[in-house]
Amino acid sequence: MIARDPNPPSRGLRRTKDDVVDAALSVLDRVGLPDLSMRRLAEDLGVQPSALYWHVASKQELLAAVSARILAPVALRPGDPTDLGRAAVTLGHRLHDRLLAHRDGAEVVSSSLALGLVDSPVHDALRTVEDSPAARVVADAVTHYVVGVTFHEQQRRSADAWGTAASEVSLTAASVDSTDDGGFAAALALIAAGIAAWQESAGRPLDA
Repeated sequence: MIARDPNPPSRGLRRTKDDVVDAALSVLDRVGLPDLSMRRLAEDLGVQPSALYWHVASKQELLAAVSARILAPVALRPGDPTDLGRAAVTLGHRLHDRLLAHRDGAEVVSSSLALGLVDSPVHDALRTVEDSPAARVVADAVTHYVVGVTFHEQQRRSADAWGTAASEVSLTAASVDSTDDGGFAAALALIAAGIAAWQESAGRPLDA
């Protein structure tokens, strides 16, 4: 039986796009992406499904708005590292935390990124550190790594919940020292170390 909101909003209230995105995140967290339908969302909001299309043209546009909401807090803050490598690590951890904060968050965001409906906040944040082709390469590497690993983590959790998971699987190569986060932090550290080593090699910039 699929969970429903125990306290649905009253019918007849005027809804905003923010209301729609809030409700979509709530439904996503309760039932997951496969059961996040426009009809179910309309039921939670107490409106007809057609009313949703005043705010979003399609389900994919809705998921893009949800993705943007998930990603919004991923940014550099006062006091954060100002060198490219350590800033990338900081952003990688924040992106990971945001994706894990919502059920199927990585799958939702991955789809929106792939279709060009949202931009990775890692790009914008690293541009404030270094506006160069190198920073764009690093932003792509961190974004793709974090989204991919988090997608695997969430798929694994779903499989565990349904009792369909195989024996324990490592998400990282055996050569990477495992930590209690499955090697996630170690892999980000390797990315940062690679950036530093490349930049220091004969004084070449990363994009040389």
